[in-house]
Amino acid sequence: MSAGHHHPIYRPADTPVHRLPPHCKLAAVVAFAVVVVATPRERFWAFAVDALLLAAVAVAARVPAGAIARRMVIEVPFVLFALAIPVIGTGERVQVLGLSLSEPGLWAAWNILAKASLGVVASILLASTTEPRMMLLGAERLRLPRLLVQIATFMLRYLDVVMDQMRRMRIARESRGFAARDLRQAPVLAKSAGALFIRSYERGERVHLAMLSRGYTGEMPTIRDITATGRDWATAAVLPCLAAVTALLAWSTT
Repeated sequence: MSAGHHHPIYRPADTPVHRLPPHCKLAAVVAFAVVVVATPRERFWAFAVDALLLAAVAVAARVPAGAIARRMVIEVPFVLFALAIPVIGTGERVQVLGLSLSEPGLWAAWNILAKASLGVVASILLASTTEPRMMLLGAERLRLPRLLVQIATFMLRYLDVVMDQMRRMRIARESRGFAARDLRQAPVLAKSAGALFIRSYERGERVHLAMLSRGYTGEMPTIRDITATGRDWATAAVLPCLAAVTALLAWSTT
């Protein structure tokens, strides 16, 4: 009744990036994102340097550009929102390809696209080189609240189970001739969603009782302790430090 874990984002390999402790990589990605956000939007070259830094990390981690591009589909809603800003924005208008666009809106769109894209690529590289369970251990080592880490751990563990339950319910509906063609089938889908919620809630109660019967006191036992040396931290700090130097140079030329 349980589904196996399958996380297609993670790409196993033996590279220096993969071998870094997860909390070092988490801290590096967060610091890199903060530096990118702080970079002045008018300095195009600074964002190009940040992109080259991420490309170097991707090469070192053996993550293909095609895999990164496919994962960046998640950014499509932000891209659509950014493209709409110059059209609906106010302020001075400029002509671009025959269209009258807002100049402040163009700057805002570029700011969103550049910084969001770099942050998304950094997150993709993190997910591609770090197993989800190790990422949660790294978050715990960074002193994130234990309760939040445990919730994320259980979500990761049982997401596949819930998805498999939903798949079996869909197959059961279709085997009885059901097809979601229009809004008339909405009540059936709503009942299925309610049944899935109740089953998931009941499963959570059973799992919690099973954990209590095995001595659970609010903290998960530490199965694998991960430590980071000074060299690990120094290696992970290369990316955000180079990005910070780029941002400082960009601000100094404003």
